[in-house]
Amino acid sequence: MTDLQNTLESNEELKNAFKEDPVNATKEILKNTPLDWDQWIYRLVVSALGFTIIFITIGILILIGRDQVNTDADVPTILTSLGSAAIGALAGLLVPSPGRNG
Repeated sequence: MTDLQNTLESNEELKNAFKEDPVNATKEILKNTPLDWDQWIYRLVVSALGFTIIFITIGILILIGRDQVNTDADVPTILTSLGSAAIGALAGLLVPSPGRNG
């Protein structure tokens, strides 16, 4: 609500639109979230998750090369958990949501 108040106070045109039709003006404000127009947010998150997956894979390969990992049970649990979470999060970000067309 504070963000809405600040937006209305700083934008005279939006304030007038809000007085005339509050429902459509509110929809317009909510439509313009940073997630809609700032593609760098997604790029940053996807990059971070991708690097996490790559580093964990490299770490496991190093452990296998040093003969510290011989079976799946020897892989440290934290690596398995982080890798699984990163893959799941990346899949969730890249799959289009059912509510959006395209």
